[in-house]
Amino acid sequence: MPFDNALGAIIEDNDEARWAFGTGFHDPLSGIDTSIPDGVDRDALAAYCLMLGDDALIMSHRLQEWCTRAPELEEEVALANIALDLLGQARLLLSRAGAAQHDPPHEDDPAHEGGPAHEDVPAHEGGPAHEDHLAYLRDAPDFRNVTLVEAANGDFAHCVVRLLVFATWRLALLDRLTASRDPVLAAIAAKGVKEVTYHRDYAALWTIRLGDGTDESHDRAQRALDSLWPYTGELFVVHGVEHGLAAAEVGVDPSTARVEFDMVLDEVLAQATLRRPATVWTSGPTGRDGAHSPALIDLLTEMQSVARAHPGATW
Repeated sequence: MPFDNALGAIIEDNDEARWAFGTGFHDPLSGIDTSIPDGVDRDALAAYCLMLGDDALIMSHRLQEWCTRAPELEEEVALANIALDLLGQARLLLSRAGAAQHDPPHEDDPAHEGGPAHEDVPAHEGGPAHEDHLAYLRDAPDFRNVTLVEAANGDFAHCVVRLLVFATWRLALLDRLTASRDPVLAAIAAKGVKEVTYHRDYAALWTIRLGDGTDESHDRAQRALDSLWPYTGELFVVHGVEHGLAAAEVGVDPSTARVEFDMVLDEVLAQATLRRPATVWTSGPTGRDGAHSPALIDLLTEMQSVARAHPGATW
């Protein structure tokens, strides 16, 4: 492109290139058959996409809160870019959730003839629920994210250790999800694998740097790990929706990712000279069931404030 400056490249009509997403942006769903595969429970698929989408959306917001607060400008840019990656994943998954819930069933799918809507995906009058509706107009009990992502931010060590745990877990899930019978989920996962691989590596390098650094940085990293570790048990609890879709070769059973998760974390923590806490998990309702901490309510109050104050507004 023969432009003399970056501004010219931005304002010029470049074949509708979406420059805000970086050069060479490619729609991961371009050319993908977006219809629901035969025999797939639409309501379960919608609920599953909501789970994965909410994980990405809430984690993205927590990372966005680091804008203007990161210790160095370079890290602020890195965290912002990671947050944008996750926001992009959330948009695709929430859009799929809305479309799947309201897609008309196939004539040869008797399991859904006259069936009720899945309670995990709020009904939206007038057609498929838009991604904005799902992000901004649901209350905390309607969200299906794991509780790891909603905990309030701590210091920078807390940020990178949480990102390490989350990205290690999510990468293992997305890698398996690339084989999904749903072409849309498979395409979203393939794009996500490339992104989350970087997220995990970034967090691992910083965890090692802090853990194997000064006494102060080591202590902060260990405290962060100790405070976040109790959330890890929930990551591998298999929800009924996940179990059913895994059996149908559409979703992923998170328990199958445990070995990979442990291997990666053990390697990173060893290099970081950090002590792995004892596994703590008390069975009971999870974020997948809509059980959340007060931290999520506070987060949503901020995240949804503009959309709720100006319903239907566009800009």
